[in-house]
Amino acid sequence: MLKTTIEMTGYSPWVQAWMDYFQSHDISQLDALLHEDVVFYSPVVFTPQRGKAITMAYLGAAGKTLSNDQFRYVRVFDCGQRAVLEFETEMDGKYVNGLDMIEWDADGKITEFKVMVRPLQAVQTVHAAMGAMLASMKNAHHSDV
Repeated sequence: MLKTTIEMTGYSPWVQAWMDYFQSHDISQLDALLHEDVVFYSPVVFTPQRGKAITMAYLGAAGKTLSNDQFRYVRVFDCGQRAVLEFETEMDGKYVNGLDMIEWDADGKITEFKVMVRPLQAVQTVHAAMGAMLASMKNAHHSDV
């Protein structure tokens, strides 16, 4: 059911910056990409998450849960400062299909990041995994303080 991975180069500067981060998973690169007032829309949290720190936490948790060796972008709709990236992966034996909807400002900073996931079983699996990962990250942060 998983499709072939798409090319990771040749996009607008905004999308290419995301693809470069995605390949490296370099947290300093992510930090440089996000606007201080970025808004993150999670598929499993009702309210928008506002600010760079919380967005980095959510994207970090997503990277540790969704971005397994099965994760791949399968389609990209590159509209310059706006893009939709379709992804597929498998988690706990369940097929996950989703979209990253990203918007950048003129300086190349991500101002909005929205993740949508389907089907329902995938949403439930992502919800459980993200909740556990965020709790783990929170506990690790508190033990470091």
